[in-house]
Amino acid sequence: MDTVAVVMEGPEQLSLRRLALQAFAADDVVVDIDWSGISTGTERLLWTGRMPPFPGMGYPLVPGYESVGRVVDAGTGAKARIGDQVFVPGASCFKDARGLFGGAARRLIVPSARAISINDRIREQGVLIALAATAQHAIGTGSPPSLIVGHGVLGRLLARLTIAAGHPAPTVWETNATRVAGAQGYSVVHPDTDDRRNYDVIYDVSGDSGILDTLIGRLAKGGEIVLAGFYEKPLSFAFAPSFLRETRIRVAAEWKPEDLGVTLAAIDDGRLSLDGLITHRMDAANANEAYRTAFGDASCLKMIIDWRGCA
Repeated sequence: MDTVAVVMEGPEQLSLRRLALQAFAADDVVVDIDWSGISTGTERLLWTGRMPPFPGMGYPLVPGYESVGRVVDAGTGAKARIGDQVFVPGASCFKDARGLFGGAARRLIVPSARAISINDRIREQGVLIALAATAQHAIGTGSPPSLIVGHGVLGRLLARLTIAAGHPAPTVWETNATRVAGAQGYSVVHPDTDDRRNYDVIYDVSGDSGILDTLIGRLAKGGEIVLAGFYEKPLSFAFAPSFLRETRIRVAAEWKPEDLGVTLAAIDDGRLSLDGLITHRMDAANANEAYRTAFGDASCLKMIIDWRGCA
């Protein structure tokens, strides 16, 4: 069995080519992918070659951890899954390339437990589930944000989940004028127009490794900064201001299964809307252009690749 996949051959070298797949085991499922998303955080670092040392890192690799498709075959222990629409957070099923994170392909083989059944009506919006669960994990392991830095997809999901949980609407900072629009029940402002300096909890999803001193200066005493983005460079801060404020810093990592369950429930019952977050779509044949647009066009919140026309 083989598949067509996006392959990063090296920094800024991308191809769409056929890869052999490993044989599937009794508890594996075979998923034909309809849509996969492009992450402008971790995948951008893979694209540029600036990804910090990471388990499984190396080229050639298949990127992607935001895939939605349907189970078309399965091992003897998972036959009941055939026909399910599923979200797949990546795969490592390729013989000729690394699966980091392995979701950008027409066909994937994954353990049944890794293929998460989702409501058929979610369709292409299912590619957002990983980011939504990441936002839920950040909020669920601490206090909700009073300020969010960055109005990309993750920042918007953090704001929506905060409001959906019944917390006060946060303020969101955004410096790029093309990303200010689209708020749902919260305010988006440029940081230069915000003179508040007593935020209790600030969530940073900007990926800016030099931002800590600015954020510490905006905290209330005993306030917390949550690093919910991904940073390619070491972070540092001046000690004296953080000492005076008794600043706390927390790192929010990837989602856990319990975060996924909470997120899917919020989507299913309508508390969390995924509308307006997918802004760009391209067929798999145009994958190279899709990645360059996702990483280079500030108006692109989320690019998805449509695999349905790919044999």
